[in-house]
Amino acid sequence: MTLDQQRAAGTRTPRTATRGENVPPVPPASMAARETAVDVTALLERGRTLATPVLRAAVDRLAPPMDTVAAYHFGWIDAHGNPAAGDGGKAVRPALAVLSAEVPGAAPETGVPGAVAVELVHNFSLLHDDLMDGDEQRRHRETVWKVHGPAQAILVGDGLFALAGEVLLELGTVEAGRAARRLATATRALIDGQAQDIAYEHRDRVSVEECLEMEGNKTGALLACASSIGAVLGGADDRTADALERYGYHLGLAFQAVDDLLGIWGDPEATGKQTWSDLRQRKKSLPVVAALAAGGPASERLAELLAADAKAPDFADFSEEEFAVRAALIEEAGGRGWTAEEARRQHTIAIEALDAIGMPDRVRDRFRALADFVVVRKR
Repeated sequence: MTLDQQRAAGTRTPRTATRGENVPPVPPASMAARETAVDVTALLERGRTLATPVLRAAVDRLAPPMDTVAAYHFGWIDAHGNPAAGDGGKAVRPALAVLSAEVPGAAPETGVPGAVAVELVHNFSLLHDDLMDGDEQRRHRETVWKVHGPAQAILVGDGLFALAGEVLLELGTVEAGRAARRLATATRALIDGQAQDIAYEHRDRVSVEECLEMEGNKTGALLACASSIGAVLGGADDRTADALERYGYHLGLAFQAVDDLLGIWGDPEATGKQTWSDLRQRKKSLPVVAALAAGGPASERLAELLAADAKAPDFADFSEEEFAVRAALIEEAGGRGWTAEEARRQHTIAIEALDAIGMPDRVRDRFRALADFVVVRKR
């Protein structure tokens, strides 16, 4: 499907950004209306502060040396076992889980087991993804498989996955069972998405629809669960939980669209990854897929280069300039601008999903502010 056909089908196509120009994923007016009302940094810190002690206690259950390897992955210690204050990530998922508990009127703390369970699953996926993708850097330091070996990366990932279920089910409540069921469904979708992602790396062409389905599985499903799991633990009915999941799912698609932009054009000092990270991994991310679907000279030239790249065993002989040429062609074909607009579109759908739910205005404002944060970031 070309970009013109996507526009005719209802998907908006933006102007193409020129190189170096920042296309804000969310219209500045919507940000200005909410930034003064909600301190997003404090909201993220609340989720992190409430979840981290419980998360550490869960990780301590792992047998040695898995507990130490996991602690390294989370940034709590360095490669030599010394205490560290590493970058633990943005903590969006814990913030959403804790916030969602307030939708049915429960205390934020009610959502903590859900926040921890989601974080455990998320980090299980990161450990395995880094190994499968060959990523050597995460959060500005070497990945677990590079430091402790592939076997430990697999085992620790498996251990975190098992702990996620334990943390929920040991609550022993009906609500915990409902939450565990939703987490299991989200985890299966996440694994499906990773399998699709790997399969697409070996295909010459992937449609925009296939890419969005993959990213909905890989990123949207777990953010959907994070957005609803605290509410479920707080006694929300399925209609409310489903609406919160819709918010989180589309927020996840917006989140991934921004990640795809950062995966090509992000500043390595901010992202903690190599330059042109997604191009090095041959990923069929949204900017690439949209550019290939656009038609025109830049799209055709990009297709020729990527087809040749697919036959190369690795990119050991590639210069930075060669990756820059591919990035420029993606932008010239419209892939960068289309992806920025898709982030905006998914953000709008996420916000609209909140309209179906009754909740305190302050809680609604916080969900909106978190959505804004997700699509306006540099890492």
